[in-house]
Amino acid sequence: MTIQTTDIYKIAAHHRFQWEKAQDCYVILFPEGMVKLNGGAGEVLNLVNGESSITLITESLEKKFPDTPNLEKDIVGMIELALEKAWIEKVN
Repeated sequence: MTIQTTDIYKIAAHHRFQWEKAQDCYVILFPEGMVKLNGGAGEVLNLVNGESSITLITESLEKKFPDTPNLEKDIVGMIELALEKAWIEKVN
């Protein structure tokens, strides 16, 4: 699947994305278990809300992390991984 910057995604059904205080990180909870996300992955998935396009997510994270190069490439890579793992699904 080719990711377009206009694509919009949401957390997949039967999955829940949340901050887990005990783990000190964002996690994805699903019936089979839990995935602990690293900082960058958590930042990206925190903006996957069913309304924001990849472009808007990138713009938001570029403002938050202005010194990080190639941010769009990293964001698209995270979206591809999350799709492969079925943590998210495309809205449009």
